[in-house]
Amino acid sequence: MGGYIDLHIHTTVSDGTLSPSEVVRHAKEKGLKAIAITDHDTVEGNREALEEGKKVGLDVLTGVEISVGCPYGTMHLLGYCIDIDSSFLKERLEFLQKVRSERNLKILDKLKGLGIGIDFSDVLQMAGGEQVGRPHFAKAMLKKGYANTNQDAFDRFLKKGAPAYVDRFRFEPQEAIGIILKCGGIPVLAHPFTLGDLKPKELEDFVVELISLGLKGIEVFYPEHTDRQIAGYRYLAEKHGILITGGSDFHGYGKPNVDIGIYNGNKDISLSVIETMKKMQEEGKRN
Repeated sequence: MGGYIDLHIHTTVSDGTLSPSEVVRHAKEKGLKAIAITDHDTVEGNREALEEGKKVGLDVLTGVEISVGCPYGTMHLLGYCIDIDSSFLKERLEFLQKVRSERNLKILDKLKGLGIGIDFSDVLQMAGGEQVGRPHFAKAMLKKGYANTNQDAFDRFLKKGAPAYVDRFRFEPQEAIGIILKCGGIPVLAHPFTLGDLKPKELEDFVVELISLGLKGIEVFYPEHTDRQIAGYRYLAEKHGILITGGSDFHGYGKPNVDIGIYNGNKDISLSVIETMKKMQEEGKRN
């Protein structure tokens, strides 16, 4: 059985393999009561998911996942209950799409300089309508015989520090949190384990700093979190009075070992989290 809710899901609009409607139907079949669509740097799949949710009787929250620059490891921010019609949000996300496209062309140039004869059309074919990213470059390289596996392509050419790697633009925490708040949303720190091997005091100090900027929650439950990490993140959230959330980071067939509604075994998150978020959203509208 899956959990009651899953607040971290990707669709074909970014790098998942199921359409927003298919994700909603899959979640309904699994017995979930509510989900959030959190595609990377886009909210384009939310409306379709909302409409399908109404059809099948599943509560769907609007959402997005944004990469954020920070001094530690890798940071992602989840934004829930956002106004997907916000022109400000659209402009900010379109900017991210633009710099993402520019980065892809730079990667292609670096690969060509290394003697890798692939065209952008090859990469687009691998993407199949998804946002183009390094996994699609890896697939194109594999198909053309320049790599033995997708991981081989990353290890030799595409990962950070490899010869074809190009760093990507990221909003700083204050701006990313501010974007979500300005669009009526609830900013939540995603999978904090990716921040790296921080000492408990370092992590707490960073979380406190983020809370001062407007952070409202921590993704405590996540497939790659250990029981010890879950306990630590829960402690931080409870100590500082912010939301405890969780999700599978479901990508469909792209992550075959991750299913919707499952995060670290069988940890269920109560629907009360959704109710709290909706109250926070309403209070934000009144203020």
